[in-house]
Amino acid sequence: MTKQFAKWAKKQKISKNDLSNALDDLQKGYYEAGLGGYLYKKRIRFQGKGKSGSGRSIIVYKKGDRAIFIHGFAKNEKANISKKELLLFKEFARILLNLPSKSIDIALENGDFIEVEP
Repeated sequence: MTKQFAKWAKKQKISKNDLSNALDDLQKGYYEAGLGGYLYKKRIRFQGKGKSGSGRSIIVYKKGDRAIFIHGFAKNEKANISKKELLLFKEFARILLNLPSKSIDIALENGDFIEVEP
């Protein structure tokens, strides 16, 4: 996950276990929407709240390669991402998927990315 997403997840009290479960679901094909360009929208339950109190995450996911949480929002904050946001996220996804493994390792070491173990 990106550092920005990690801050949002911490504020919403989303555990790494919940994020790991979301990744497991995504790998099994369970997600709310495929947005194109290797982007997926996945519901994440907020601790102590039901589905109505859940959030949405935007994940860059390429099977067999990598999955990176890049954005999160609460359902009660906004209904969906805008067209402009979608275009920006698609460009960001393209960049992230083209990063060499060495660059990902450096980002993890620097704290720019935080790993979520499946």
